Amino acid sequence: MAEAVSLPPPGCGSAAEERVRVWAAGHAACGRRVALVTSGGTRVALEARAVRFLENFSSGRRGAGSAERLLEAGYAVCFLHRARSAFPWARSLPQHGAALLDAFRLTPGAGSAVAADPASLLPALRGYHRAKEQGLLLPIEFTELQEYLELLRAAARALAPLGSSVMFYLAAAVSDFYIPTSELPQHKIQSSEGPLQITLKMVPKMLSPLVKEWAPEAFVISFKLETDPLILIDKSRQALEKYHHQVVVANILETRRTAVVIVTKDSQTPLSLSEEEIAQGMEIEEKIVNYLLGQHTLFIEKKV
Repeated sequence: MAEAVSLPPPGCGSAAEERVRVWAAGHAACGRRVALVTSGGTRVALEARAVRFLENFSSGRRGAGSAERLLEAGYAVCFLHRARSAFPWARSLPQHGAALLDAFRLTPGAGSAVAADPASLLPALRGYHRAKEQGLLLPIEFTELQEYLELLRAAARALAPLGSSVMFYLAAAVSDFYIPTSELPQHKIQSSEGPLQITLKMVPKMLSPLVKEWAPEAFVISFKLETDPLILIDKSRQALEKYHHQVVVANILETRRTAVVIVTKDSQTPLSLSEEEIAQGMEIEEKIVNYLLGQHTLFIEKKV
């Protein structure tokens, strides 16, 4: 059995839980479905006063793009995301550096006003402000693994009263390994001590308590990323059998931007982008979300 993760001090997630509960209750009263989208990667410290960390490559692009699609489909979205990872609509703006600065220009005149390139900024700003003004997007940040686990638990408990109308879209790339707090070196690891050897413990999977205890009536989607296509579907089905949730979105590292397989206990549905769709700028998240909207409806109606 995996050792329990050392979570932040008790009550750390209580403020977030209350915030999510009040926000979600207001949307539920209007008959609106709610989604919790997790996004980005977690950080694991190698020292108590951390200088070094374990990371993964997740940029949060899938979670941010999917959150946009869910908002456009009429869902209210709690966006539990890694700090400084991709954010809905902001991800379409130029990255930091020259490209970002080039999107703005100073207009001549005494006031030296700032103008922006409308082609890249206006659609994103309209989408963001529309969601913000209606209170549809509730962003919550995390950085460390422990923060993520605590906030996920808090949000799940807050959303549990919504029953089957809530969707958990677990796109965050959560570390599989960590060092318990009690075993962390107190100071910076010194390179003068020679090659580094560390022992990592397994992080317990949160799907089990999420499905069984925290929000047992919710529609739950997990993601499975592999580099070996020969094991992808088997691993996805094993996850469904082990955790008893509804959907696994399975994808291969090299093709994750253009193709996935939606795996349920009774089916597997490949989704992919054609060359024409790629040229038009379509993202695979549009097809993923559109498919899952129908699956969620069937789940609410107890047809899946």
